[in-house]
Amino acid sequence: MSTLRDLAEEHTSLGPADIDHLHRLAGDWQLLSDLSFADLLLWVPVKREDGQPREYLCVAQVRPNSAPTAYQDDQVGKIVGGPEVAHLDIAFSQERIWREGDPVWYGDTPARHEAIPVRLRDDNGREEGWSQVIAVIGRDTNLSTARTPSQLELNYLTTADDLAQMVADGTFPPPRHPGETTSAPRVGDGLARLDAGGKVTYASPNAQSAFRRLGFNAHLVGEELSNLISRLAADPLEGNDAAERILAALRGEFPPRQEVEARGATVLTRALPLLPAGVPIGALVLVRDVTEVRRRDRALMTKDATIREIHHRVKNNLQTVAALLRLQARRVDAPEARMALQESVRRVASIALVHETLSMSSDEAVEFDGIVDRVATAAAEVAATSIQVKMRREGTFGVLPAEIATSLVMVLNELLINAVEHGFPADEDENGEPQPPGPETGEVVVSAHRFRKQLHVTVADNGQGLPEGFAADAGGRLGLQIVRALATGELRGSIELRNRAGGGTEAVLVVPLGKR
Repeated sequence: MSTLRDLAEEHTSLGPADIDHLHRLAGDWQLLSDLSFADLLLWVPVKREDGQPREYLCVAQVRPNSAPTAYQDDQVGKIVGGPEVAHLDIAFSQERIWREGDPVWYGDTPARHEAIPVRLRDDNGREEGWSQVIAVIGRDTNLSTARTPSQLELNYLTTADDLAQMVADGTFPPPRHPGETTSAPRVGDGLARLDAGGKVTYASPNAQSAFRRLGFNAHLVGEELSNLISRLAADPLEGNDAAERILAALRGEFPPRQEVEARGATVLTRALPLLPAGVPIGALVLVRDVTEVRRRDRALMTKDATIREIHHRVKNNLQTVAALLRLQARRVDAPEARMALQESVRRVASIALVHETLSMSSDEAVEFDGIVDRVATAAAEVAATSIQVKMRREGTFGVLPAEIATSLVMVLNELLINAVEHGFPADEDENGEPQPPGPETGEVVVSAHRFRKQLHVTVADNGQGLPEGFAADAGGRLGLQIVRALATGELRGSIELRNRAGGGTEAVLVVPLGKR
């Protein structure tokens, strides 16, 4: 389905500022829909030739959480014209809210039509006081469950009419504060309406319950809410901040959300000014008890910190093991034993790199490119070769889960060491025999790309290639045994070693990235 922006850009003459305003409206209009007990449809005029009747395109729709919907089918993308849009045309051209019509029927559902003009005010780059109606909200109420409204419903509808007038005036939706979402608090979480003096004139049962969690057991009606929050808050600075935000709303401002903690409970508050026709008449305060949410957040933060500390200690322990092996290697006289210990040091150090990265990560995943670069650099530095070998990486590994990263770094460490030591050997072997000449300059390239939920990795060099009769599955060095075991076991993938057509060797590794 096309997005609001796609539909507006393709079918209308709206500019970027107009579309951004409609996006902000669609991000906040669930509030208006729930207070109105009505579906809201956002209609914009379609491009037309001079003299043609105006048609309207539905670019967004929201259903109420507080009442049955008037529409079983999605209306987004629908273009209508003629008598069906007469109420929209009046609201758009006369720039006023339209409420005069008789009920209409959608199949077996009776509904009441209303139309609210959407005004954009923008003084940036335009003359002072510039405004323009750019769209119309169709407010359609399902009348099949109509009954005598309760006090809650009357207060909801009164507040909805105030917000509808603010949409028509261009003072709603409010500006978006950085880092805020538009999903909470909602009308059903708790609502309190304040008069111009800041006293509560109505509080929903859920709002009453939220303040009871904070330690206030009396009824909210008649209380000056800013003073009450300031008294209840466990942290005086937090309480004063929340109180000031309510006072800011009473002055006609749109403050950001604020959390209040008291007696072990946490309540999220959002204050909105009520400014129909530009006159401050009070404020709307939405509240939500987020105590359990914050408790889970703190538990997760504690768990994450514990996991990172474990990875940090594992890294330290592995580095200690590597240091002990390094000391032992210095005391060993036999060259083969010394080489075996040095290889073990590199293997342990490569695993430590993964745990070091995990200790600085907020989840059990690592950005693997940096680890590969460090392992490649270490392999080039420690290998005994007759020429200088350059390491290069192509493509990106991306973020990998810890269970893949730990085994993969071991495999790559072995492949890189083999590529350097056997592709570009020293002038003499371990027995002092001269080695065949290799290339003048050495290069090892590690390439990676993802395809169909698989990670494809190639380690290629321009060295002397595999020896004649080489068989990867037939015993061989410990390093290749580790590679085969990890590639086909822990990584559940495949590994192939072969000569390159242009000279040298390449190892091709395929690792599935699906669920394990």
